[in-house]
Amino acid sequence: MTQPRDPATIEREIEQTRAQLAGTLDELAERANPRRLAAQGRAALVETPQGRAILASAAGLVVLRLALAVVARRRRSTPALRRRKR
Repeated sequence: MTQPRDPATIEREIEQTRAQLAGTLDELAERANPRRLAAQGRAALVETPQGRAILASAAGLVVLRLALAVVARRRRSTPALRRRKR
């Protein structure tokens, strides 16, 4: 048969377990931080030649999309009569 434990000892063990759990939760929250994960992904891309090529391609696509948006906006703002004269 087990001996009854001292309530003060049980409380200390509970506090130690709480502190360990809080530390574990903080560590998990840091590991799952989206900004940190994104920064790690960017760093991994920049470190490799293939990653730099991917980033350059993505930047080119963004510039192309912006250029197309500017052209589309200009066409919408041009009156219909001026478009027909071309």
